Amino acid sequence: MKSFHSKLFRTYSIMIGLILACLGLILGQLFPIYAKNSSEKVINTQIEEVSKDLAATGLTVDEQRDIRDKLASSFSRADLIDSHSLWLFLFIILGITFLVALFLGTSIFKKFAQPIEHLTETAMELARGNYRIRAFEDEFSGMSKLSNSINILARNLHDISVMRETEKERLKTLIENMGSALIMIDRNGYITIVNRAFLKQLDISFKDVDGKLFNKIGLPKKIEMFIDQLFLTEASNREQISVKKNIHTYYMDAYGAPVIGEHGKWLGIVVVMHEITELVKLEQVRKDFVANVSHELKTPVTSIKGFSETLLYGAYKNEETLLSFLEIIHKESNRLQMLINDLLDLSKVEQVGYEVDLQKVNLLDVVERSKEMTSHIVEEKNMRLETIYDESVFVLGDLNRLIQITMNLLMNALTYSPENKTVTISISQNEKCGIFRIQDEGIGIAKEELNRVFERFYRVDRARSRNSGGTGLGLAIVKHLVEAHHGLLEVESEVGKGTVFTVSIPLVKS
Repeated sequence: MKSFHSKLFRTYSIMIGLILACLGLILGQLFPIYAKNSSEKVINTQIEEVSKDLAATGLTVDEQRDIRDKLASSFSRADLIDSHSLWLFLFIILGITFLVALFLGTSIFKKFAQPIEHLTETAMELARGNYRIRAFEDEFSGMSKLSNSINILARNLHDISVMRETEKERLKTLIENMGSALIMIDRNGYITIVNRAFLKQLDISFKDVDGKLFNKIGLPKKIEMFIDQLFLTEASNREQISVKKNIHTYYMDAYGAPVIGEHGKWLGIVVVMHEITELVKLEQVRKDFVANVSHELKTPVTSIKGFSETLLYGAYKNEETLLSFLEIIHKESNRLQMLINDLLDLSKVEQVGYEVDLQKVNLLDVVERSKEMTSHIVEEKNMRLETIYDESVFVLGDLNRLIQITMNLLMNALTYSPENKTVTISISQNEKCGIFRIQDEGIGIAKEELNRVFERFYRVDRARSRNSGGTGLGLAIVKHLVEAHHGLLEVESEVGKGTVFTVSIPLVKS
């Protein structure tokens, strides 16, 4: 593409050439006429002077006339003007004039046309989005004000561009890193924005959703119905949605609203979904906890109330009945006390910031003391407790809490094992932790129940547990106590063969 300077100089050259050519043609036609008239005047003047000189010679009049006629005739036949020389002279003069005009035009255009050309290129670069370009501010060209104005415009556009990019980057970072899933759909149903959380929660990739219709990417039906409702009503809406993925169910708190642009133009909708699965589970746990506590408290309280009322209505007169009822009341009150104590322990260990008194503890001492406190149950069921260890293992823990952990696990092993069976306690260590395993030969736990055995009030065998006086809170307490020791609690089981609980507690640093 030719520059403005080149185009203007070419036009100027053509115009000067045409003007000089026309001038040459005109001069070439007029100069011979002018030269002829001038030469005739000169000839006439010379003939008159010759006539005056002839008159002084004494020649006759006829002789003088003949001489003048011959001179006039000879001058008229002579070619006083050479046309070729005339055209050559004009060509040289006009050529020199053309070159001088080109030289002057080049200087003028270089001074005035190049700044205009540069300003034009600068404006075109600004139009393309290059806001870093600047125009030369030349005071001698007379374009300094225009150059200054363009530079101010360029700086303002650059600042606006930087601000826009910064805001765009902030918005992108915010959308991508927000914990909630976000999706934006235009008025035609095409997806325009999705964030990382949305793709992760629904297990889909960006290329599968970018620029596609929302109902063609395999969204869960309930989410599609929620979006359809937003399009139909064109009003904000909030709904709790459950989504099934494999065997698990996830809960979403979805909020959708229309996107309104300038002048009230409807641009589409935006949907934000917060995953509330844990909150729903916690709410369900809370409800179950209240129901279970009410149920567990109701049984001993009902028994105590019923038997005490019976005694008050006269049964105390029969000594045998009195002793039997008092024994039942005492048993139920002990059970009620045990339940309250477990609830208090569980409430204490579940508090935020709960800490245990960490010190150097020998795991063998913990196991031996737990065996002593459960020996009466072992004797009653004719069972055996075996301890396997190679060396003493010292861990960083709270002695009383570790005994509570071991006691609860041992009680479970003894409770859920038939008579004449063996419970094995093994002590070992690895590079980081001291480990003790409690293995029984009891009824075992089904695989689908393994994840629930640490829930509050959950029992594998409800009848046996209740008959043994258990509260259903033991394993929940064990779990929180192990976590307070920064340890690990694992369980393995097979129905009909037994269960193994493994507890890992950090070693004492030497």
